[in-house]
Amino acid sequence: MKKRIVVIAFAAAALALAADKTFTGTVTDTMCAGSHKGMNMGTDAQCVTDCVKGGDKYALWDGKTVYVLSDQKGAAPFAAKKVTVKGTLDPSGKTIQVTSIAAAK
Repeated sequence: MKKRIVVIAFAAAALALAADKTFTGTVTDTMCAGSHKGMNMGTDAQCVTDCVKGGDKYALWDGKTVYVLSDQKGAAPFAAKKVTVKGTLDPSGKTIQVTSIAAAK
């Protein structure tokens, strides 16, 4: 009986960790993070787009941390815009496995 309770508790904990969370921030690129001023590439949106074309990844900047977004195509229309992302966080790689992304309200 004790083994069954431990297994059930472990499974419940694993499901809780894997549940979608909501993240709010600005879509940026992995190189520039929160500031595009040093790049002198025009608007922030243009900088993000050009940096991604150059090999960087779309990411979410929450004001402190940059999280790579797994959905690169879905992030593209939101370059330099505030968004709400739902997904699961892989803390070791600072990657959000995106379930949905939408303009922040």
